[in-house]
Formats: sequence, structure tokens, C-alpha cells
Amino acid sequence: MLHVRSIAVSTAVICFFGVGLIGSLSGLAPWACCERAMVAAVVVFWLAGLAVRAVNAILIQAIVDRQVNKESTGEHES
Repeated sequence: MLHVRSIAVSTAVICFFGVGLIGSLSGLAPWACCERAMVAAVVVFWLAGLAVRAVNAILIQAIVDRQVNKESTGEHES
């Protein structure tokens, strides 16, 4: 399983600095850059957490389906 929090935090941090850098290069005031970067980081943290949870659910379901198919066909690992 993928670690939800570490992936979401890493993505949010990258987004924060990316949006802050873009805002700074655009000539925005520092407080505006920080405010926009923080909002973007929170949104990306939330979306990345949802995405990782969805991927984990798909992976777990695939593992369960494979195991059920093995048991129903009578295959066993050696």
C-alpha cells in the first residue's frame, strides 16, 4: 500500500514552492504569494490524499480478486 500522508505532504510542499515562485516572478506582493501558495498547497494536499486512497483501494481490490480467482480455480502457490 502507498503511504497517503507522506505522498500528500510531498506533493503539497512542491506545489507551495511552485506557486510561490510563480507568484514572485509575476511581481505579486509577498503576502499575496504566500496566501495563494498556502491555499494551493491545502487543495493539492486534499486532492493528493484522495488520489492515493483511490489507488490503494484499486490495488487492494485487485489483490483480493486475484486471490479469489486462485482459490476458485484451485491454484496454489508452491
